[in-house]
Amino acid sequence: MKPPKPPKQLEPLLSLLPPLPAMPKPSLKFLPLLAIGGIVSVFLLLVVIYLVWSWWSRPPFAVFGYGAPPDQPIAFTHKTHAGALGIDCQFCHRNVTDSKSVGEAMIPSVEQCTFCHKIVGTSATSQADPEKKAEIAKVMAAFNNNEPINWNRVHRLPDHVQFFHQPHIQAGLPCSTCHGDVASMTTMRQVRTLKMRDCVDCHRNNGAPTDCVTCHY
Repeated sequence: MKPPKPPKQLEPLLSLLPPLPAMPKPSLKFLPLLAIGGIVSVFLLLVVIYLVWSWWSRPPFAVFGYGAPPDQPIAFTHKTHAGALGIDCQFCHRNVTDSKSVGEAMIPSVEQCTFCHKIVGTSATSQADPEKKAEIAKVMAAFNNNEPINWNRVHRLPDHVQFFHQPHIQAGLPCSTCHGDVASMTTMRQVRTLKMRDCVDCHRNNGAPTDCVTCHY
């Protein structure tokens, strides 16, 4: 489609103007640079989105180990203990109903583990496979050497947040409310964000107090 002609009364004025320079032809030598720049920009944008998402919520997927459950010194599996054997959570986490701190309720002592494993998995008639026996042997070695098992922390809260399991358990909330379907986990992992919005929404939905002093010192 041709552009419209200017009015005749403007032709004398237009004749005084210098001619427009010819448009240069686009050079193809810059296309590789533009393509590389576009790819790098998209990659950096995805990295920023991933970091913001991880900070605001939790990592949507693991990248180079970030967002994955931590490795543990012993390959303990809740899938066997809480799942296949149906052991109640409070059988191992015995202080959860009256503890005044998170750590006090969470990690059973080595003695608690050897209470069962003096027999289970260590007797000559045990049917446990060699890999499981090797992990149980680590527990017994720690007990015999009077050494603790240095488990790596899975669930984290900021230092300025006070959290007690006691009121949550007494309110009738199942452990899976915060920890997920632990009985199906081979490796323990965090399933909820446990950030302020998550906790406040849960308190509101369950009629729990939302005053600042409820969670903050």
